[in-house]
Amino acid sequence: MSKKRKKKLGSRSKQQPNHVKEIKSKLHEIFSLNDGKSYGYRELIRQLKLRDKKSKDYLKSQLFSLESKEKIRRLSDGRFVSNAESEYIQGTVDHVNANFAYVVTPEPDEDIWVKTNDLKFAIHGDLVSVILTKPAGKGYRAEGKVVNILKRNRDEFVGKIEISQKFSFVVPDSRNIHFDIMVYPEKIGKAKANDKVMVKIDKWHDAKNRSPLGTVTEVLGQAGENEAEIHSIMAEFGLPFRFPKKIEKAADEIPDLITDEEIKKRRDFRDITTFTIDPHDAKDFDDALSIKELEKGKYEIGVHIADVSHYVEEGTELDKEAIERATSVYLVDRTIPMLPERLSNGLCSLRPNEEKLTFSAVFEIDEKGVVSKKWFGRTVIKSDRRFTYEEAQERIEGLDSDFTKEIVTLNNIAKHLRKKKFQQGAVNFETVEVKFRLDEDGKPLEVIPKERKDAHKMIEEFMLLANKEVATHIYKWKEKGKEEGSKTFVYRVHDDPDPEKLSTFASFAAKFGHKVDTGNNISHGLNKLMENIEGKPEQNVLESLAIRSMAKAKYTTDPRGHFGLAFDHYSHFTSPIRRYPDVMVHRLLEHYLQGGKNVGNEEYEPLCMHSSEREKRAADAERASIKYKQVEFMETMLGQEFEGIVSGVTEWGIFVEIIETKCEGMIRMSDLNDDFYEFDEKQMRVIGRNNKRIITLGDKLKVLVAKTDIDRRTIDLELVDEK
Repeated sequence: MSKKRKKKLGSRSKQQPNHVKEIKSKLHEIFSLNDGKSYGYRELIRQLKLRDKKSKDYLKSQLFSLESKEKIRRLSDGRFVSNAESEYIQGTVDHVNANFAYVVTPEPDEDIWVKTNDLKFAIHGDLVSVILTKPAGKGYRAEGKVVNILKRNRDEFVGKIEISQKFSFVVPDSRNIHFDIMVYPEKIGKAKANDKVMVKIDKWHDAKNRSPLGTVTEVLGQAGENEAEIHSIMAEFGLPFRFPKKIEKAADEIPDLITDEEIKKRRDFRDITTFTIDPHDAKDFDDALSIKELEKGKYEIGVHIADVSHYVEEGTELDKEAIERATSVYLVDRTIPMLPERLSNGLCSLRPNEEKLTFSAVFEIDEKGVVSKKWFGRTVIKSDRRFTYEEAQERIEGLDSDFTKEIVTLNNIAKHLRKKKFQQGAVNFETVEVKFRLDEDGKPLEVIPKERKDAHKMIEEFMLLANKEVATHIYKWKEKGKEEGSKTFVYRVHDDPDPEKLSTFASFAAKFGHKVDTGNNISHGLNKLMENIEGKPEQNVLESLAIRSMAKAKYTTDPRGHFGLAFDHYSHFTSPIRRYPDVMVHRLLEHYLQGGKNVGNEEYEPLCMHSSEREKRAADAERASIKYKQVEFMETMLGQEFEGIVSGVTEWGIFVEIIETKCEGMIRMSDLNDDFYEFDEKQMRVIGRNNKRIITLGDKLKVLVAKTDIDRRTIDLELVDEK
């Protein structure tokens, strides 16, 4: 190249501003995001912070260049807009705190971080479409902004009303809702200051109005009162307060007479020893066991389940209501049943000394738990005795009384079934659950860990046997020209755990000094851990974390296996009074037993998905009611100090489970005043910037109960400096 040519090139480069690459990069960033926004020339100058003439001229030339390449187009008003084809991602908003949210996408580990100001006024639970503004990188998530709200999750909220002369505000109970709802005086109804109310949104908030407008639709009572707080939890999760009158009427009209004609259609177990074993306060007895010795060391054992599908016919109003509810919900002080009381506690409940219609799984089984023969079908029973778990346990432990021999025999067989299950790779998750001793006003007097003794495990093993064998029977149904698993059925599946999540859990367990083998025999490694931590302070934390690292069990017509139980095929057959999938299982099983043709799964798969969603809702509501009682209980202990274990670490605080009461609270990052702590998400820990103190999952800390908030169901803790 000639010196003259070089000189010309050099002179042109001098004409370009020094930060050409920066302008080019920022311009590309602006127009690569096609969110429909247009930009004027002067607006871009301001946004790019250009001050000198050369930079402005360069911007102009770049705009013309992008236009000629059809990367952007000019609108009639002279503004520029991107021609890029944007990829929108759908997901659900998880509004974790007031500053930002995650949009949870169908793809695992691909959640998108969105600033609250970029949510476009979407709220927790809304289905939205998002555009990426920054791809995921090493150590940080993808970032984005909401483009459209596709579906509002809800338009009714529960909260405490604050009343003033000109207007009122409802402060939502949910920790994931970060706005108040404005209510004009004429729309508060009979609400009084400090009442818990339900409010329906009339107009959503926007750029002009930062608070939504609403109308009070129901007054639940004074905040802090048990009835008002439980009702607010029910309303928050959309749980029904009562059955519609037409549903109660339909249930009342079902005749309770069992005809001779109906009995003739069934296998008769009325003369065979049969009993139920349930919690002391149970009223809906949906399962019973029968036992008959056939020969020395061999027994016929019947697992008899309430024949709900006989009374709740498909397509009726009762059936539609049961589908909608899909499950009973067990809050701390009440049950919200799937079926009206006339059915759940009356017609279908296997009460003693009453003839009852049942659907049964009957096994010929030896004393080692080996099944040699099985039969499934409709039956009639007459229970001889109603046992509580405590009464059955007394007989297992040596009390010589009625039916002791039968209960001890069943327990010995159950132990063999249990041993075989674990040998085959089942995981022994024995989570610590709590219950409350309440006074007559619903105030908690004591937090009591629930005990699981042999009587509980015995019933569990026979229910598992029935569920497994029903699913296996349908899966292996022999039909000419058809392969196994071709019949549509409702299965309960549990996928293998995600290796990455399991590895993360193993590293957490190591912090407590426990090694988890995550190689080929995962279940063996987990069971060994569960055995080692039993009775230790970290038991509850590690059990909870282990369960969180597992896949979630769900209902589907796809006949996959069950990892946690190590069963090739599994279903839910044993609780149709409280679970709708069991009703579907009964109907399909009877249909096939009667020679019915295969049914399409297009009807059943949506019902499976709905049942899984309702199951999650029930679990969330149950947890909320437990949390409410825990907060109420800890309210009496303000200012007291306790030993606790770090159960969770987030960028806004450290969760600590108090060992003595099993209640969880949070130390806010803003309350750690000995240093500025930074969150290390990968290691799930916080590190002091100056003192280098590390607080991580599993650490034992001394904490003080600083504050409780019943409305938000939170316990604020403070770290006690033990130096």
